[in-house]
Amino acid sequence: MMYEAETIDVAVVGGGHAGCEAALAAARMGMNTVMFAISLDSIAMMPCNPSIGGSSKGHLVREIDALGGQMGKTIDKTYIQTKMLNTGKGPAVYSLRAQADKIKYQAEMKHTLETTPNLRIRQGEIAEILMEDGSVCGVVTTSGAIFRCKAVILCMGTYMQSRCLYGDVIIPSGPNNLMCATKLTQCLKELGIRLYRFKTGTPARMLKSSLDLEKMQPQYGDETIVPFSFENKPEDIKREQALCWLTYTNETTHQVIRDNLHRSPLFGGMIQGTGARYCPSIEDKVVRFADKERHQLFIEPEGEDTDEMYIQGMSSSLPEDVQIAMYRTVPGLERCEITRFAYAIEYDCIDATQLKLSLEFKDFKGLFSAGQFNGSSGYEEAAAQGIIGGINAARYIQGKEPVVLQRSDGYIGVLIDDLISKGSQEPYRMMTSRAEFRLLLRQDNADQRLTPTGHGIGLISEERYLALREKERLVALEIERVKALTIAPNAKTLEVLAQYESTPIKSGAKLSDLIKRPELDYEKVSPLDGDRPTLPADVQEQVNIQIKYEGYIGQQLKQVEQFKKLENRLLPEDMDYMSIQGLRIEAQQKLDAIRPSSLGHASRITGVSPADISVLLIYLEQQKRRG
Repeated sequence: MMYEAETIDVAVVGGGHAGCEAALAAARMGMNTVMFAISLDSIAMMPCNPSIGGSSKGHLVREIDALGGQMGKTIDKTYIQTKMLNTGKGPAVYSLRAQADKIKYQAEMKHTLETTPNLRIRQGEIAEILMEDGSVCGVVTTSGAIFRCKAVILCMGTYMQSRCLYGDVIIPSGPNNLMCATKLTQCLKELGIRLYRFKTGTPARMLKSSLDLEKMQPQYGDETIVPFSFENKPEDIKREQALCWLTYTNETTHQVIRDNLHRSPLFGGMIQGTGARYCPSIEDKVVRFADKERHQLFIEPEGEDTDEMYIQGMSSSLPEDVQIAMYRTVPGLERCEITRFAYAIEYDCIDATQLKLSLEFKDFKGLFSAGQFNGSSGYEEAAAQGIIGGINAARYIQGKEPVVLQRSDGYIGVLIDDLISKGSQEPYRMMTSRAEFRLLLRQDNADQRLTPTGHGIGLISEERYLALREKERLVALEIERVKALTIAPNAKTLEVLAQYESTPIKSGAKLSDLIKRPELDYEKVSPLDGDRPTLPADVQEQVNIQIKYEGYIGQQLKQVEQFKKLENRLLPEDMDYMSIQGLRIEAQQKLDAIRPSSLGHASRITGVSPADISVLLIYLEQQKRRG
């Protein structure tokens, strides 16, 4: 029996990292929002690694925060260790990562949802999406409750028809033995939505008291704390940090795995879904990288109030007895007591090329999709899509143009563009190498890039926006001052240069030119700068980067100008690609299926060549003359 429950604005289906950001964004933009989760205990759950950020993922979290999202604030409150990665390289690839207390993270995010105006959370499974004339008009729960609404955001993550596998054990379950979603797949298929079957996995957990930590290398957090949220100051979130440890697999480990590959559902054919290339199981690693003598494993606490440890780098779907034998070959794990065995999880997700860059389905008005259900992997990738889905669902209801971030705007733009333009034949993972403008899209300047957008759509307060403008003013003034300052070749100057083995100067030199030297920076030349004002650390960081990499930044800005010329050549939604002469058949088919928004978007579609783009350019010019 179905019954009319109530009328709302936005229904968010799923309470993972995408669902949380989507629901919060929509509610904060004034929409009457309900977020549905199969279990409220699964809200913001970390079923895999208990951490936020990491290489390139840290960029996403800071961009989410810059737009007005929640993930960065929540991890700042609940981290147990924090570290800036890749500091041996340039600032373009610096990436913040924080080890989380996973239970406290969940509780903090759930409480945020519970106390946000316009937002309610509801335990229940959605069984059906209601449509009327090609537009969303409601959702139906498995209990028959009908919620009439104007927009729906699908954020089901890895729960759709999911099953967990290890050895010959198959359990119809979502992550952590929670219920899976069994009803909605059929509804989506009946709507004509194309689905894929993907697979991911997680390592075992084991008791810290059963490990010999003396045989491992301790891994310390950073002394200098960098918050994820631009609204937090380092001193406000500084606390005692937990220890992690590093150990390695060995030839004995690999032999145990090789001897039992026939018992792995991955290699035995039981798993049909495609796994993540850049987060492979230990079985995958041993087979694909047979020449490697060892693989590193990080032993990480799951939280402050638990003895469970997470074995990062060793996910598996081997049987329990093999897992015990395998893990116990690793130094420090010889007497490990496993509390949760590793498993693979297989689930339904969509072909993301069915979406617009706004994350709205091309064929269904008001239906949006975000997160792992779009074929991505990772909490951060999910949350990044979630905030865009929430923003654009609200703007759809408001009758406003969607917010679409371009590849030159942020990693979020790169992530969404890749998924929508190219689709993904395996769980998509964000990497710095995917961002062609990564020198401009650094994690340190995410606020300057995206906070004005967040302010314009109503997610960033006026106070925070004005604080950003003040920061930018201070940066500009200090750069101007430093560029005008000439340093004389006196004894003090020669002493400072010698300290850093920097070539002495024989005549006056601009302080900015000294900062550009590889061995020097804004901080190291401070003894030569008697009039230097006292500035916040984030301002000093921007002054250093913008001076030091000025030439490279200028070159990349020119590349962005060229990029935007193609991005600004818009393609009509109803363009008949099949009738355009000169386009190759494959290009016609791909363009017709994906229906790109611009020439730039079209140029990134797999199967569309530069010659095809030239044909489209000529066609647009011809149409313009005729028009």
